[in-house]
Amino acid sequence: MVQVVHTLPEGEPVAGVTSLADEVYVLREKERDQVEVYDVINYRLQRRTTVPKICEFTDMTSCEHYRCVYIADDGECIHRLDVQGAVTQWAVSDEPAGISVNAAHNVLVTCTDVRKIKEFSSHGDVLRELTLPGDVIRPWHAIQTRNGEFIVCHGDVVDAVNRVCKISADGRHIIKSLDCKTDLPGHLAVDNYEFVFVVFRMDCRVRLFSPTLDHIRQVASGYELMGEPCRLCLDIHRRRLYVADNEWEDSDGRVVVFSV
Repeated sequence: MVQVVHTLPEGEPVAGVTSLADEVYVLREKERDQVEVYDVINYRLQRRTTVPKICEFTDMTSCEHYRCVYIADDGECIHRLDVQGAVTQWAVSDEPAGISVNAAHNVLVTCTDVRKIKEFSSHGDVLRELTLPGDVIRPWHAIQTRNGEFIVCHGDVVDAVNRVCKISADGRHIIKSLDCKTDLPGHLAVDNYEFVFVVFRMDCRVRLFSPTLDHIRQVASGYELMGEPCRLCLDIHRRRLYVADNEWEDSDGRVVVFSV
């Protein structure tokens, strides 16, 4: 049964959320102390970290293997924050929208305007670039499955189609697609069995889909969320889903924690 187990404090809008080891990282839209770190047991604030030379944050993810957090910056770069607090960065050469880490511990950067997924090593070496099919307009986030295929969400209010797609490992072919009409899928999380959590920005909902993109159930709605949910993070080990939830009129943001 899905239920809310905690809500992190309200503050500036949340641009990303991720978990690493025994901590939850929350990315706030502000000039300093952008990263807030909470423990995963009592959700108490442990520390804050400032990421220098920022432009505008768009997403956040983490890597257990390298014990670091990655932050996508609209200034066409990725910031790498290790658990000791050291921050480095590398160029993407396009504006990143969403980021994720694959089974090879590499960073996948989804670049909306050029319809590409760029794969980087943990220290920013370019490994490959995939151009998505022509009808995948404005991709926001991509996650690679264990067999190398990609789950991608794309589309905006001005686009004819908003979808979640399963795309071949070479990025060239759509294997299966889910038409989301006007609900605007914006971010994804995938569990060990490749069930897919999708956050819908306009519909103010999180839904769960099977590995073949068949609808399973609603996970969260406007009853639990206050505004426009925008980012997801799934802690597979603890079965916790973290949802970044913003109320833009009041410039408030928070993270709602669900037991899934």
